Amino acid sequence: MTLSINPGTSRTAEIKLIVDLDANNMPTRIEWQASEGLENGPVTCQSMMLSVWDSQNKTTAAIDLWIKDTSVDDMNLYFYQVIHKMADTYLRATKNEDIADSIREFGDGFGETLGLISRGAK
Repeated sequence: MTLSINPGTSRTAEIKLIVDLDANNMPTRIEWQASEGLENGPVTCQSMMLSVWDSQNKTTAAIDLWIKDTSVDDMNLYFYQVIHKMADTYLRATKNEDIADSIREFGDGFGETLGLISRGAK
Protein backbone atom coordinates (compact mmCIF):
# COMPACT_ATOMS: atom_id res chain seq x y z
CA MET A 1 0.00 0.00 0.00
CA THR A 2 1.42 3.38 -1.01
CA LEU A 3 0.23 6.49 0.75
CA SER A 4 0.36 9.91 -0.83
CA ILE A 5 0.44 12.51 1.91
CA ASN A 6 0.51 16.26 1.44
CA PRO A 7 3.26 18.02 3.42
CA GLY A 8 1.92 19.37 6.69
CA THR A 9 -0.95 16.88 6.75
CA SER A 10 -1.26 14.86 9.95
CA ARG A 11 -3.31 11.80 10.74
CA THR A 12 -3.60 9.16 13.42
CA ALA A 13 -2.89 5.49 12.77
CA GLU A 14 -3.82 2.71 15.17
CA ILE A 15 -2.16 -0.62 15.93
CA LYS A 16 -4.28 -3.01 17.95
CA LEU A 17 -3.13 -6.15 19.80
CA ILE A 18 -5.45 -8.90 21.01
CA VAL A 19 -4.01 -11.58 23.30
CA ASP A 20 -5.94 -14.61 24.57
CA LEU A 21 -4.55 -16.06 27.81
CA ASP A 22 -4.96 -19.43 29.47
CA ALA A 23 -5.58 -19.93 33.22
CA ASN A 24 -1.83 -19.48 33.86
CA ASN A 25 -1.74 -16.18 31.93
CA MET A 26 0.20 -17.77 29.06
CA PRO A 27 -0.75 -16.46 25.63
CA THR A 28 -2.70 -18.98 23.56
CA ARG A 29 -3.45 -16.64 20.65
CA ILE A 30 -2.00 -13.32 19.52
CA GLU A 31 -3.62 -11.14 16.87
CA TRP A 32 -2.69 -7.71 15.60
CA GLN A 33 -4.32 -5.23 13.29
CA ALA A 34 -3.10 -1.93 11.84
CA SER A 35 -5.46 0.76 10.62
CA GLU A 36 -3.18 1.33 7.63
CA GLY A 37 -2.26 -2.32 7.12
CA LEU A 38 -2.73 -4.38 4.00
CA GLU A 39 -4.94 -6.97 5.69
CA ASN A 40 -8.66 -6.64 6.34
CA GLY A 41 -9.13 -7.66 9.93
CA PRO A 42 -6.81 -9.10 12.57
CA VAL A 43 -3.75 -11.17 11.64
CA THR A 44 -2.69 -14.09 13.84
CA CYS A 45 0.95 -14.42 14.90
CA GLN A 46 2.91 -16.71 17.22
CA SER A 47 5.22 -14.18 18.83
CA MET A 48 5.82 -10.45 19.07
CA MET A 49 8.23 -7.95 20.55
CA LEU A 50 7.12 -4.38 21.09
CA SER A 51 9.68 -1.92 22.44
CA VAL A 52 8.99 1.72 23.21
CA TRP A 53 11.58 4.38 24.07
CA ASP A 54 10.96 6.83 26.91
CA SER A 55 13.28 9.69 25.93
CA GLN A 56 12.67 11.60 29.16
CA ASN A 57 13.77 8.72 31.41
CA LYS A 58 16.16 7.17 28.83
CA THR A 59 14.61 3.72 29.27
CA THR A 60 13.01 1.09 27.09
CA ALA A 61 9.75 -0.59 27.99
CA ALA A 62 8.89 -3.82 26.23
CA ILE A 63 6.13 -6.34 25.73
CA ASP A 64 7.52 -9.68 24.58
CA LEU A 65 4.93 -12.39 24.00
CA TRP A 66 4.78 -15.80 22.37
CA ILE A 67 2.08 -18.44 22.38
CA LYS A 68 2.78 -21.50 24.49
CA ASP A 69 2.83 -23.78 21.42
CA THR A 70 5.66 -21.88 19.69
CA SER A 71 8.50 -24.28 18.90
CA VAL A 72 12.12 -23.59 19.76
CA ASP A 73 12.94 -23.86 16.03
CA ASP A 74 10.40 -21.12 15.26
CA MET A 75 11.79 -18.92 18.06
CA ASN A 76 15.34 -19.41 16.75
CA LEU A 77 14.33 -18.35 13.25
CA TYR A 78 12.21 -15.49 14.62
CA PHE A 79 15.14 -14.08 16.64
CA TYR A 80 17.50 -14.46 13.67
CA GLN A 81 15.13 -12.44 11.51
CA VAL A 82 14.47 -9.85 14.25
CA ILE A 83 18.21 -9.24 14.69
CA HIS A 84 18.53 -8.53 10.96
CA LYS A 85 15.41 -6.34 11.04
CA MET A 86 16.96 -4.38 13.93
CA ALA A 87 20.06 -3.78 11.79
CA ASP A 88 17.88 -2.45 8.96
CA THR A 89 15.93 -0.19 11.32
CA TYR A 90 19.11 1.05 13.00
CA LEU A 91 20.60 1.94 9.60
CA ARG A 92 17.44 3.80 8.55
CA ALA A 93 17.38 5.74 11.83
CA THR A 94 21.08 6.57 12.16
CA LYS A 95 22.64 6.13 8.69
CA ASN A 96 25.52 4.36 10.53
CA GLU A 97 26.42 1.52 8.15
CA ASP A 98 29.34 0.24 10.26
CA ILE A 99 27.20 -0.45 13.32
CA ALA A 100 24.34 -1.85 11.20
CA ASP A 101 26.86 -4.23 9.62
CA SER A 102 28.06 -5.23 13.11
CA ILE A 103 24.50 -6.05 14.12
CA ARG A 104 24.08 -8.13 10.94
CA GLU A 105 27.37 -9.94 11.64
CA PHE A 106 26.11 -10.79 15.11
CA GLY A 107 22.87 -12.05 13.56
CA ASP A 108 24.79 -14.19 11.09
CA GLY A 109 26.87 -15.68 13.92
CA PHE A 110 23.66 -16.37 15.85
CA GLY A 111 22.11 -18.04 12.80
CA GLU A 112 25.26 -20.04 12.07
CA THR A 113 25.52 -21.28 15.67
CA LEU A 114 21.91 -22.48 15.52
CA GLY A 115 22.35 -24.07 12.09
CA LEU A 116 19.96 -21.65 10.41
CA ILE A 117 22.57 -20.54 7.88
CA SER A 118 25.85 -21.99 6.69
CA ARG A 119 29.18 -20.16 6.69
CA GLY A 120 29.25 -17.44 4.05
CA ALA A 121 25.47 -17.54 3.47
CA LYS A 122 23.11 -14.74 4.48
